[in-house]
Amino acid sequence: MTPVSSHSPHGQSPLRTVQVLGGGNAGSRGHPLLEELGGAHVRSLTAGLVARGVRVTVCAPAEAELRYDFTGAGAEHVAVPRSSDPASVAALRAACTRADLVHAHGLHASFRAVLALGGRGTPLVVTWHNHAHAEGARAHFLRLLERRVAKAATVVLGTTSHLVDRARGRGARDARLSPVAVPRPCRTASGTGDPDRLRPKTRAELGVTGRPLLVAVGALERHRGHELLLDAARSWRGLDPVPLVVVAGEGPLRPVLQRRIEDEGLPVRLLGRRDDVAELLTAADLALLPASGEARSVLAQEALHAGVPLVAAAAGGVLELVGDAAELVPPGDPAAFADAVVRLLGDPGRREELKDKGARQAATWPTEDDNVAQVLSIYDELTQHRPLL
Repeated sequence: MTPVSSHSPHGQSPLRTVQVLGGGNAGSRGHPLLEELGGAHVRSLTAGLVARGVRVTVCAPAEAELRYDFTGAGAEHVAVPRSSDPASVAALRAACTRADLVHAHGLHASFRAVLALGGRGTPLVVTWHNHAHAEGARAHFLRLLERRVAKAATVVLGTTSHLVDRARGRGARDARLSPVAVPRPCRTASGTGDPDRLRPKTRAELGVTGRPLLVAVGALERHRGHELLLDAARSWRGLDPVPLVVVAGEGPLRPVLQRRIEDEGLPVRLLGRRDDVAELLTAADLALLPASGEARSVLAQEALHAGVPLVAAAAGGVLELVGDAAELVPPGDPAAFADAVVRLLGDPGRREELKDKGARQAATWPTEDDNVAQVLSIYDELTQHRPLL
């Protein structure tokens, strides 16, 4: 990206923005890629905005600052806890007092921004990265939050067409598509690494010798499709050699899944939360996405970037994201999922074809620089009547 000295079109004062992060988004617990994406995206966006002369304040929990170093990107950091209690809202309100525009990331952070602004007229942009999953009373509560945020926001940015439609259905006056790039910190958990060196090292650490390695990533929750994955794994016990399935992620379903693995003798290992998902994918023969709780699957993006063939349930935003660059199967069909994996393991030519298609598909996705340019264009549109210097 090409930095500019100051973002002050037509003699206006430098734009002052507040980025709000850290609302405890549903569906990210135990999902290292998804947890990483929100903070890394805000860090990337902050760096790009600052490079263009925008003044940025990031309101986020103290642990987020330690992890992403927003101040190192040129922003001011204001510690605001993951809470909607009066003290947290008051801290956020104070930080937004002189802002020309506020941009909140995720449903809960957006709701807190709505409370903090209180209809004062400051433009509010919100980004919906994912569709929060819940059942019963909590699902009703989340729908109410979505309506409140959608109606209050000046612009809602959805990372997929489905989320844009959802925002419009919840009453958004202006909803736009804004696919988010996977920031570079997501792609290499160890910073730098040679794939040719990391692959044998990671496989050795997992005890994978002379057998395929299949990698899945996701919080151990029901909507992630792990039970379907275990159903599919039954048929893989008869393969020679038997592939090993490793699942990176943690969650409340772990005891149930572990019991099934042991009782049925399934070739599956639950790794718990891992911060080396990039290395796991580098070592993998296939990436598995039995169901996606994400609107824009981070695992799918990581797999295609890494050149790892992907088998995925054709649900949510997966079709829009990967096109024909993955082996897609009907959602909720363990037999079809199992068969697709077996076919792919036995067809090196198809795996190479998917790697090539994956690289071409990934090249169509927006870059971090594209994200910054789109967001800044929206900011300019909403703040064109700021006072002159």
